[in-house]
Amino acid sequence: MPVKRASRKAKSEYVFGQPRRQPKMLRAGLYARVSTNDQQTLPMQMRALREYAARRGWTIALQIRDVGSGAVERKGREQLREAARRREIDVVLVWRLDRWGRSVTDLLVTLQELEHLGVGFVSLTEALDLTTPAGRAMAGLLAIFAEFEREILRERTRAGLVQARLNGKRLGRPVTAGLHAAEIRKLHRDGIAKAEIARRLQIGRTSVRRILA
Repeated sequence: MPVKRASRKAKSEYVFGQPRRQPKMLRAGLYARVSTNDQQTLPMQMRALREYAARRGWTIALQIRDVGSGAVERKGREQLREAARRREIDVVLVWRLDRWGRSVTDLLVTLQELEHLGVGFVSLTEALDLTTPAGRAMAGLLAIFAEFEREILRERTRAGLVQARLNGKRLGRPVTAGLHAAEIRKLHRDGIAKAEIARRLQIGRTSVRRILA
């Protein structure tokens, strides 16, 4: 008796009478950053980012590389943010969170801007994917950590001010030389050198010379 072969039915182009929506091809902006002394890892980062984008079926619209210390402005990152504002990319893909953000607060600010623009964010190392509900929930935790970081900085500032006062250090803006103008002229008439006047009154020599000019 002949065996009936199951015929493969082609997937219908319609769902409930409506045209089936094709999945959107996301345009990804890739971002890699290294320090000046660690540039050899840059090709590895970019290769991993490209492979991830290919697995997700994303089109690579932009590839940005930043080289430099964390203290300087990350020009490549700003270029990628500008592309997001111009709606040229749909998702930002980075190697690691600290490659993107200078601090937790800075990271949160940039992620909030991307979310406002409707641009996703994925960090490969931490497996943080803000294009998913779970990833967006993790972003909420970042806001808590950012506030924690700000509170630590405030506490350190207050503690530093208290310690400075205990050490007898004068806080606030320095007294301007103009308030010492009369005393400067009197000391100068008494034959005191300009450098000595500046030392006694704890003001700059240039200020003394300007008043006596």
